[in-house]
Amino acid sequence: MLDHSQSIIPQLKTLGFKGFETIEDIRRTNYVMLPKKRGIYIILYPADLPKYLSVGTGGAFKGRDPNVSIEELERNWVNNTPIIYIGKAGGESSSASIHSRLKQYFRFGEGKPVGHWGGRYIWQLDNADTMIVCWLELPDAIPAQIETALIKEFSAHYDQRPFANLKD
Repeated sequence: MLDHSQSIIPQLKTLGFKGFETIEDIRRTNYVMLPKKRGIYIILYPADLPKYLSVGTGGAFKGRDPNVSIEELERNWVNNTPIIYIGKAGGESSSASIHSRLKQYFRFGEGKPVGHWGGRYIWQLDNADTMIVCWLELPDAIPAQIETALIKEFSAHYDQRPFANLKD
């Protein structure tokens, strides 16, 4: 799917990914631009190196502290790629849409105790609202399979998962 030795954003656009909007802009429009279909989404970091926050903005879902050490964040950071998280919405046993899943994810980033534990590391990056979000609608496919393939492809190139993906 993606050639990680080349510029990623043009490839994503060629594959049909839409959006490429900041988290801030998506929130400002009350999420109306997000499709109510299942699919996958990718969070892109617009700068080279992040500034890590010891206490991020993520919510304490079920009372659990979402924050990890700066050292853990540094260990997980992947240089030379804008991709920091690959997520899925909906599938065989889930009716979630890109709209509902990203809204949940962003509410978690606003400190709300909602169930979006995966990808929580992005909320410990300074200026998280400037991160770019793109998505691909997959109404006739299984998003989990595409998500897994993209993470495996990324891992094969970088020898680790995207920064905020905590499992394959």
